[in-house]
Amino acid sequence: MHEQWILWGVIFFAVLFDYINGFHDTANAVATSVSTRAIQPRHAIAMAAILNFVGAMVSTGVAKTIGGGIVLSPIYVNSQVLIAALVGANAWNLLSWYFGMPSSSSHALVGGLIGAVTISTGSYALDWTGIGHIFLALVLSPLVALTGGYFVMVSLLWIFGKRAPIDLNRKFRRLQLVSAAMMAFSHGSNDAQKSMGIITLALLAAGEIAVFEVPFWAKLTCATAMGLGTAVGGWRIITTVGRKVFRMESINGFAADLNSALVISTATFLHMPVSTTHVVSGSIMGVGSAKRITAVNWAVARNMVLTWVSTIPLSGAVSALVFWLMKASGL
Repeated sequence: MHEQWILWGVIFFAVLFDYINGFHDTANAVATSVSTRAIQPRHAIAMAAILNFVGAMVSTGVAKTIGGGIVLSPIYVNSQVLIAALVGANAWNLLSWYFGMPSSSSHALVGGLIGAVTISTGSYALDWTGIGHIFLALVLSPLVALTGGYFVMVSLLWIFGKRAPIDLNRKFRRLQLVSAAMMAFSHGSNDAQKSMGIITLALLAAGEIAVFEVPFWAKLTCATAMGLGTAVGGWRIITTVGRKVFRMESINGFAADLNSALVISTATFLHMPVSTTHVVSGSIMGVGSAKRITAVNWAVARNMVLTWVSTIPLSGAVSALVFWLMKASGL
């Protein structure tokens, strides 16, 4: 009975992770369209919530990467380890949200898993090849987004640059609704799967399922949690992403969202987890650089990078501490 309750604890904290992820990462989908006034904030968040839910239901490839690419075998984890990992990731997400810094939920979860598994079993239980692939995707994706954002913006300026700015922004303000919708869908399709992977790994480790296949109820629960979390909104991070990095016009917002959606959708197709926060921020920096280098507030960008770099070790340390406290208390 005790083990059953602990398993339910994993599911609870995994669903909580998706809920927090939803309001923590709302800015990813709507910051640009809200900052350029292409759509009212309430309408933007409602659209993002619905499309996050829909996107979360489309595939499970990223879930399998998270559940099977960090630990060598389910025998090296149990529900206590996974709870510790999730608590560490959730704690970091809430802390960074409180201070308005767009950190990576993906980094927090990976760091939490590494910290909890290392202190419970040892680093030999970690799949370093799989972790290397995940790290590569997490590190390269914002660089790809920055480069892509620059060239997408340059291309749009080359094609439409001779038109009157007022007319140009009026047309792209409408197109931003399409690009923001694409961004919200792609966010759900990648981010919600991470909790699905943790839940499925917990079920496999507990002997509740025989093979790593995400149950439909897990997909539905995680998708719903992310949609509800998105509906709450993350206004602190919306301000940082949408206004403090680079003051955008509608054509800039369209370019950033379009590029971000393409990068994230490609990663989802390849079953690789990426940080939507990093991708969107990289796209905005790239788009701003296409106007001029000084258009980007590089001081804010530097603080964001410091947050990104610190996420994995700090969330890992919190997870390790949580596991130690659980073990000391006999849970």
